[in-house]
Amino acid sequence: MARRPDPDTLARPADAGAEAAASTTTAPGERTTTDKIVASVTAAIVERRLMPGTKLVEQQIADIFKVSRTVVRQALNQLSRDKLVTLEPARGAFVREPSVEEARQVYEVRTLLEGAMLRELAGRITEAQIARLRQHLADEAAAIARTDVSGRTRLLSDFHSLLAGMLGNEVLAEMLSDLLSRCSLIALMFQSSHSAEESSGEHVAIVEALARRDGEAAVALLREHLGNVERNLRLNPRVADLATALQPDTP
Repeated sequence: MARRPDPDTLARPADAGAEAAASTTTAPGERTTTDKIVASVTAAIVERRLMPGTKLVEQQIADIFKVSRTVVRQALNQLSRDKLVTLEPARGAFVREPSVEEARQVYEVRTLLEGAMLRELAGRITEAQIARLRQHLADEAAAIARTDVSGRTRLLSDFHSLLAGMLGNEVLAEMLSDLLSRCSLIALMFQSSHSAEESSGEHVAIVEALARRDGEAAVALLREHLGNVERNLRLNPRVADLATALQPDTP
């Protein structure tokens, strides 16, 4: 007897097409279902709720969002383009596991991009924007004080997005957002020992330099900040070779 097709896998063409279209077309300013799935997975990565290598099961995601697997695949394809998810034939989708070389390159690009951004921002920042940054710093400190791990992780990342947004350059803000998401994966993969308190304190110093309209100081502080974060990532193997690994401890 012929095996009946899985109705979820082989949705009727009209239904699948209609839902796919609905997932990508909405009223202006309203997020599509695909966008919501992408945002949810990205937030889970940034807030350290999804670890590198985690399998993203299509059916589970479809059940959570009450959509077809066609829509979930659209979201996973977008996340793959954003370098947050790896799609493996016959195996499925997995949270990406960045390499050591990729980690170094991402931080190098961030240093170049954010340095130029701060230099320009220092020359045009307003008092209202400085007040907004100081409020954000207060939010960071509050999240750290109450040991809100996901909240403080999100806020520490959002600080850099907030700076980009103040220039009003949407392309820059989007590029930086992508890099920040990849940095969250890198931090998960290589377990940074750079504490939230240290990062927040370095953010305070950057804001004070901007308040003085001292672009060069702000850039120097940013480079030090990103350098500290990168140095505290465990990007180098703990042992050089097998002989070193198997060497017994000496008394």
